[in-house]
Amino acid sequence: MTQQVAVIDYGSGNLHSVAKAIEHAGSCRVLVTDNPKEIMQADRVVLPGVGAMGDCMSGLRSRGLDQVVLSLIGQTPLMGVCVGMQILAEYGEESSGVHALGVFPGHITRFPSPLIDAAGTVLKVPHMGWNQVSMRSHPLWHGIPDATRFYFVHSFRFADVASACVVGTCDYGSPFAAALAREGVFAVQFHPEKSHDAGLALYANFLKWDGSC
Repeated sequence: MTQQVAVIDYGSGNLHSVAKAIEHAGSCRVLVTDNPKEIMQADRVVLPGVGAMGDCMSGLRSRGLDQVVLSLIGQTPLMGVCVGMQILAEYGEESSGVHALGVFPGHITRFPSPLIDAAGTVLKVPHMGWNQVSMRSHPLWHGIPDATRFYFVHSFRFADVASACVVGTCDYGSPFAAALAREGVFAVQFHPEKSHDAGLALYANFLKWDGSC
């Protein structure tokens, strides 16, 4: 039986690009939806996100989808993408301060200004473009070489790379978390749907994942 993947529509996210990438990655039916029943009945769920963290949380809460997402934890494999990763943290500095879902302990903070790399070069914010991800052991990295490049677009980041939930890091001025994980949840700061073959490989792994770390 073909599995069903729900991409949560809460008014913010690169929804159709995400859906098309998942469909291309493996055999599945992808449903872009804001219907709680459809989300909870899906075999897997993707939480995308673009724009401001505050707008994303408002969109979720106004539809009652914040509680739907929390009900999935430990029950249905869930993948967060970009701001979809950030709203799984506890709190974000953006939008005058955002209390988020708290699935992962930690805060989302802005890149410092000025942002200067080890060679003394001033870096632009947002961090936009391809960058390498250093990977820590996790099933979703299967078949993807360490230091593979993924596509990023963001001005805020999860900076506590020593946190036990961090399974991938990236360096832009200083290290930050590129991927977070816990049982049944995997979330990335980059955009797999914009990351060509590596992004498709990650989605393909998600479609096979049993939720274990």
